[in-house]
Amino acid sequence: MNNSDMNDPFEQARIDQGYAQVSDQDDPVTMVLRLKDVRKCAHNTKTFSSQDIPGRIVVPSEVNIRTTRQIPFEVDPPMHKGYRALLDPWFKRPLQDEYKEQLNNQISDLLDVVLNREPVEVIEQFSLVLQSRALTLLLNTPFEDSERWISWGTHVFRSEGEALDGDKAQVLYDYIDAEIERAIATPSDDLYSVLLAAEVDGKKLTKEEVKGVIVLTFSGGRDTVINAVSNTIAYFAEHPESLQRLRDEPEIRGRAIEEFIRYFSPLTHMGRVVTEDTQVCEHAAKADSRISLCWASANRDASVFETPNEVVLDRKMNPHVGFGFGHHNCLGATHARQILSTLINVLCDKVQSIDLLDAEDNIEQWDEFKRKVGYHRLNVRFNPK
Repeated sequence: MNNSDMNDPFEQARIDQGYAQVSDQDDPVTMVLRLKDVRKCAHNTKTFSSQDIPGRIVVPSEVNIRTTRQIPFEVDPPMHKGYRALLDPWFKRPLQDEYKEQLNNQISDLLDVVLNREPVEVIEQFSLVLQSRALTLLLNTPFEDSERWISWGTHVFRSEGEALDGDKAQVLYDYIDAEIERAIATPSDDLYSVLLAAEVDGKKLTKEEVKGVIVLTFSGGRDTVINAVSNTIAYFAEHPESLQRLRDEPEIRGRAIEEFIRYFSPLTHMGRVVTEDTQVCEHAAKADSRISLCWASANRDASVFETPNEVVLDRKMNPHVGFGFGHHNCLGATHARQILSTLINVLCDKVQSIDLLDAEDNIEQWDEFKRKVGYHRLNVRFNPK
């Protein structure tokens, strides 16, 4: 077994019954495991709602460290539609040529630095740096802002021991509050200023709504992007033939990106709150209980994906839910895809091979289910062409 292999702990439960029950901080959660059921529940926002108290739909729950509603993530239709109509054009900016060029320069420059180091600790020295610098493009803020974000570490809500940390979260909230006040005093062309000047359904956004969008932008794409980048590098280290194939066949790189998202599934699952007594996979689900849409399990569903536990670089039929599904598909998916696309292009151009020196896995545990999501430590050597 290669170190870069990602396990599927949900396979037997998915086959046997289609769901599993786990505890989240002593609050039971019914995990939905099959792709068709995950998609069905994601569509049914009336019965499975995202609009509960802030932080409750996240698994693990963030109700103890967050009172700001993340927008549009924690809003149901029809209100959700207005927020997405405002935000989608901004979050599609990574498709613009200038954005692509700036991102390419960032990643190329970073790789030039680490090519001269041995070893490179990928999580802290590469993936975190890459994610933080790229976020300046998404927010349209100064590049220098990334240095502060890098100092926060790989997760803005968690401490070294992986525990949710209210004090650490407050650092982010205080920072965003200050940035909103700055944008009020001196508006610019950054996301803060754009939101403060915007309207949804004929009403100006409040400072709390602006904060909700920004909190989501910071937290939603941090450890997920870091995991995706780190897992991709580890995979290429142990599968040099795959890096060579993408070098030789650039036309399949887009499909390879979708396959990496399916296989790695950077976010294991996301919750919903049950609004009325119902059934999930013939299992009773009481009103005000929680379910989770298990993206990681759905992406390994053998009834949908042939050889689901293998990376197939040119997989043609790939209806994965690595970026969610339905109304709440990931707002930052275009940005994340562009990061992976640029990373692969730069690696193909500049790196001959990657040596994996040592690693410490990052394992999530949900009762009996243990799933690798990435790495706490990943030391590699980049060998230049």
